[in-house]
Amino acid sequence: MPKQAVDATVVHDPYAGNTLIAQLGPIRSRPEVAKVLVELPPRPPKDIASIPHHTRLHMLMSVRDLHMPSVEEMQLYETMDMMIRQNYHHLHPSSSSTWSQISGEEARYRPRVTAPTYGAAVVGVSGSGKTQAIRRCLTTFPQIVQHTSFFRMVNGLQQVVWLSLDVPAGGKATDLAAALMTAWKKATGSTRFDKTLAGEWRNGPQMLDEWRQVASSHFLGLLHLDEIQNLFKLPTLKIRRRSKPGEPPPELRVIDDQSLKWILTALNEWQIPLLVSGTPDGFGALTKRLSNTERIVTSGYHSFKHFWGDHDAAFRQHFLPRLGHYQFVARPISITGELGDLILERTAGVQRLIIALWIAAHRVAFERSDDDLRLDDFKVAADTYLAPVAQAVAALHSNDPRRLAMFEDLSPEDNSFWAQFWSSVSRS
Repeated sequence: MPKQAVDATVVHDPYAGNTLIAQLGPIRSRPEVAKVLVELPPRPPKDIASIPHHTRLHMLMSVRDLHMPSVEEMQLYETMDMMIRQNYHHLHPSSSSTWSQISGEEARYRPRVTAPTYGAAVVGVSGSGKTQAIRRCLTTFPQIVQHTSFFRMVNGLQQVVWLSLDVPAGGKATDLAAALMTAWKKATGSTRFDKTLAGEWRNGPQMLDEWRQVASSHFLGLLHLDEIQNLFKLPTLKIRRRSKPGEPPPELRVIDDQSLKWILTALNEWQIPLLVSGTPDGFGALTKRLSNTERIVTSGYHSFKHFWGDHDAAFRQHFLPRLGHYQFVARPISITGELGDLILERTAGVQRLIIALWIAAHRVAFERSDDDLRLDDFKVAADTYLAPVAQAVAALHSNDPRRLAMFEDLSPEDNSFWAQFWSSVSRS
C-alpha cells in the first residue's frame, strides 16, 4: 500500500482508541483482501516426466488447495470485517452500558437504541465453496487476543474475536448448546463448561444461556453457525416425489423450536454478530420460521453460485486457466473452449466437482503410458469416478424445482423477498 494511503488510513481511523479493535489489523482494500484470500499451490516441477505415476498421484492432490476468491467472497470478507468492527465500536470499553451487559447485573438488559444488531447469511448449494470462503475469511482475523491488562479487569481479558461451528445434525437446543461449549473449549482451552458437558441431565435453554454469558464476557466478535439446514427435518423422499408440476417443494419441519428462538434472541438482545450459512432449502425455511427475518441480513446476504449462466465468464477467464497450470503429465492438454464445455457439462459448474473431475481425469490418464492428458480422460472420469453425482448434476442443469427437490442440498429457494429487500435498501 502506498505510504500516502497508509497515512490516510491512520488519520481517518474510525475506530481509533478502541482496544477491542486495535489488534484486528488494518482495514484492508479490495486488492489487499484478494491477496490474503488467494492460495496457489506449488506448480508441477519441470521434470514431472521423471517422477513415477504413483508419486505424482499424491502430488496431484495439492490442487485441492487451489483457491481463487470470487467477488462474492471478497464482499463477504468486507461484510464480516464491518460486522466485527462495528459491533466492537458499540461495545466500547469506556461505555457504562457495555459493562452493564457484560457484568450481567441487569438481568433484563437490552442494548441501547443506537446499538444495532448485526446479522448476515451465506447461501449456496453443496460444493459451491461457501464454507471454505467463510473459513478463509475468518482466519484472516486473529481468533484469540490476549490482553494482559484491560479496562475494569484486574487479570486482563481473553478476547474471542470469532467462533465457528456446525449446527449439529439433530438440531436440538441441547445439542446446539453442547456444540457451542465444545467449540469454545477448543478455541480458548477453557474448562469452564466441562461440568455442564459431563452432566447426565441437560437443559437446552439453560445451557445456551450459560454459554451466552461466557461469550459476552469475553467480547465474542462474531458467531458463525454453518449447516443451518440441520435445524430442520427434510420431508421423506416419498413425500417429495408426490409433489406435482408447478407445486412448491414440501417445506422443511422444525426439529426444535427452542434453537430457533435462541437464534432470534441472539440477534435481538445479546449484541453478538451472527453469521449463518447453509443450503438454500435450510435458509429458506429459517427465514419463513423467524419473525423479523430482515435482521438476519442487516449486514449482508451472499449467494454462492456454481459456475453457470452469469458466472460462466469467471470460470473460463479466471478459474480454468489457473487450474490448467496444475497438470501432472509430460504433455498437458490445451485449455480450450471445448474442454471448458465438457467440464461444465459434467459438473454443472460446482467447484468441488470440478476439482474432483480434474483429479479423476489424471487418474485415468495415469493408467496409460503415453504421459498426456486428453478430453476422453475427462469423459471416462465423469462416467466412472463421478457417476454417483450424475443425477444431481443433471438436476442442476435442468433447474427444475421438482428434480432439484430430490436432493436435499440442491432445493431451490424463493429469492424474491431478498431482491425486494436489497432493492429498497439501495433506494433509501
